[in-house]
Amino acid sequence: MSPIGKARWAAMAAVFALLLAPLAETAAAADGPRVQLSKSQAGSGGSITVSGSGWRARALLMILVCGQAVPSRGVPGGTNSCANADGRAVTTDSKGRFSKKLPVAEPPVPCPCVVHVATVTGAKAEADAIFQVAGHAVEPLPAETDGGRLSVLTDTRLDGSGSLLTWFGAPPARTLVFTVGNLGTSAVKNPVFQVGTAHGVFAPQWEEQQWRGTIRPGGKARIELPVELTGGAHGAYTVSLKYGGKVLAEQPWGVGRPWGVTLFWVLVCLVVPAALFRIGMAVVDRVRPRPAGGLRHRGLRLPELALRLPGFKPSTAAHAAPVTSALPWFTPDADPGAAGARLSAPHDDSPTSPTTPTREGST
Repeated sequence: MSPIGKARWAAMAAVFALLLAPLAETAAAADGPRVQLSKSQAGSGGSITVSGSGWRARALLMILVCGQAVPSRGVPGGTNSCANADGRAVTTDSKGRFSKKLPVAEPPVPCPCVVHVATVTGAKAEADAIFQVAGHAVEPLPAETDGGRLSVLTDTRLDGSGSLLTWFGAPPARTLVFTVGNLGTSAVKNPVFQVGTAHGVFAPQWEEQQWRGTIRPGGKARIELPVELTGGAHGAYTVSLKYGGKVLAEQPWGVGRPWGVTLFWVLVCLVVPAALFRIGMAVVDRVRPRPAGGLRHRGLRLPELALRLPGFKPSTAAHAAPVTSALPWFTPDADPGAAGARLSAPHDDSPTSPTTPTREGST
């Protein structure tokens, strides 16, 4: 074959590969998420590489070593059967693939063990891979009873909303609503559910709640269970429902920050210092000594201040004696306002007094 023909065939193969790549990825996604391990067995303290494909793009996953579980039954005990302290979080790439190194740790329950991978946020998805922790105890799985078996038939939801008290730090509360069906051969009377609340990636805190009623074989029932967090809780929470040691459903819950508490402390920081300042000024005004002789202003008594004001004429009732003042450039004898000054002898440039007789000269 000529070089030109080979180049044409190579170009056609590349085009077909580009066209078939999305179809292959779609088929892989349709098969569901998968998990592969670099080793099927390792001892505590070692490590393995966990890789996966078929997951949702840019999804946050949690990888754990769990006991008392097999891929066909999942993890009946939930995360309580896993080595949570040694788990690892990973985010998938744009094609839904990941690879992460995981330290090997002994789970709190005996094997058979699996490496459990599950989504943390968004749509729920999980996958398991069989793994053996060397040196860890192995016990058979508990047998499934032939009695009533409950399963969630519809998606769970949280009903309710916050209130003004929640805005000021009161415990947020919701109602977990779901519908279960009895898939077993006997009736289930007064079932006891476990409701867990988890903040972020932490393990949930479980609380038992009993539902009063009977679910017959093949029947279903709508169940409502209250859920409450601690006061001042905020952030991303996950509400989990477990029955018979198996997690039936999980529901995300975003709790807003109690801004009323922040506003309260801001007001306290503004109002309390202002009130203390006002109280302090009032105390100082009460205890400070009063000057003798009346009101003073910059060391002057009120009468002295009045005399210094231009154009001010004191009343005779307030001041019995007339006030005289001598200007600094006049002596007491030459004061124009004094009686002696008015009777002083006339000088050369003084005008002629109208009372002084004049003599007519001879004509």
